[in-house]
Amino acid sequence: MQDIIRQLEEKRAQARQGGGAKRIEAQHAKGKLTARERLELLLDPGSFEEWDMFVEHDCTDFGMAEQKVAGDGVVTGYGTINGRATFVFSQDFTVFGGSLSAAHAGKICKIMDSAMKVGLPVIGLNDSGGARIQEGVDSLAGYAEVFQRNALASGVVPQISVIMGPCAGGAVYSPAMTDFIFMVKDSSYMFVTGPDVVKTVTQEVVTQEQLGGAVTHTTKSSVADNAFENDVEALAQTRRMFDFLPLNNREKAPVRETWDPINRQEASLDTLVPPNPNKPYDMKELIEKVVDEGDFFEVQPNYAKNIIIGFARIGGQTVGIVANQPMVLAGCLDIDSSRKGARFVRFCDCYDIPIVTFVDVPGFLPGTAQEYGGIIKHGAKLLFAYAEATTPKVTVITRKAYGGAYDVMSSKHLRGDVNYAWPSAEIAVMGPKGAVEIIFRGEIGDAEKIAARTEEYRQKFANPFVAGHRGFIDDVIMPHNTRFRIARSLAMLREKKLENPWKKHDNIPL
Repeated sequence: MQDIIRQLEEKRAQARQGGGAKRIEAQHAKGKLTARERLELLLDPGSFEEWDMFVEHDCTDFGMAEQKVAGDGVVTGYGTINGRATFVFSQDFTVFGGSLSAAHAGKICKIMDSAMKVGLPVIGLNDSGGARIQEGVDSLAGYAEVFQRNALASGVVPQISVIMGPCAGGAVYSPAMTDFIFMVKDSSYMFVTGPDVVKTVTQEVVTQEQLGGAVTHTTKSSVADNAFENDVEALAQTRRMFDFLPLNNREKAPVRETWDPINRQEASLDTLVPPNPNKPYDMKELIEKVVDEGDFFEVQPNYAKNIIIGFARIGGQTVGIVANQPMVLAGCLDIDSSRKGARFVRFCDCYDIPIVTFVDVPGFLPGTAQEYGGIIKHGAKLLFAYAEATTPKVTVITRKAYGGAYDVMSSKHLRGDVNYAWPSAEIAVMGPKGAVEIIFRGEIGDAEKIAARTEEYRQKFANPFVAGHRGFIDDVIMPHNTRFRIARSLAMLREKKLENPWKKHDNIPL
């Protein structure tokens, strides 16, 4: 018995060393933590239960029979984050460059299957050179097995990917199917084909960072949701976001106690919207003054900045925030912001996270680039997402809500549960100037008449009262009371029940 125990301890110690001291040093020299060090930072101390520590690959080709390392390049198991359980896998770049073999994939699939059974999230820490070439089609089959589970788990348990090193070729599609992707600046990258292949095929000369680095994917492609300075910050922020999320689609998000009074008033909000309707203001100021303790976790902060999305709490309850940003493109909806908003709304609806929408939108961005790029279908994604969502929806119109964009932004007509407007709200088909130039086009040469007509239109339509008369707005509220009114609405909606017609699945305009 003592011999077995000694062998067990030796094998455990060997497995924990991964690819050995030299490769661990090389990992540290790149500013990267090892797979196990990352899990220590991500999970609560002492909470990690490791599975399949002794798994080895079965490959015998190309001398692989003599190259076996316990764990086979990925550490898997489960642990807790602030006391709430989650399954995790962390690829180990010190073992075969973190490359994926059939055994490596099998370990990941096992924890994903278990996560589905018990209703726990999956967090993947990716740091891999890709498919293990020596295994040929077996490694490709392993990827596909993981992909299938990503698809089945979508909308059932939250899936978070943290890219902490290379992620190339087929490996990128697993993170792409998860709910959120975080990257680390200067040490992580994602691309389907690397710089050498790009140069051969298209003659473009590009670096790994330019092609698929963290900045590229958080500012240009929208593949990643945020980029952080180093491994430590990325893992700390992953813990922070995890706290906002439910464990699965049958549970509510956790409610956290707050010292922030529900009925707190913010007098400064009464002067947030400038008297000049063409002057911008920062919508983030409103968000931070309304949510608990000013704590707002923004998602995709560096992409399509004309719309703001992210998580917060109001009265301790997790909410998803969607807001137009007048500081960028006047808050217009365009292709990128519509896609960004739609995906976030659908995530919130998957997990029954209430959606709070702040509206200041003059319309959809005009121009040939938008039309040729398919703004009609992309804009319809956001419309579709709000229309199908059955989670509680509270909307506050702060200023402009013009044209089809008014409809799209969680209007009463798309089953908005509670729709408020500030006194500064302007709900109309279009702005006064544009409307008058169409209605009274015959008087365009007469500046005085046009000015009078514009003022007449503004008085009649550029206010919240016409919509209020129709019941499209539930109440006109004072800005300083916004937090209290939203909090009470969310409390009332807590047990909301609404089902869409039976269907196999919908066909969102992709």
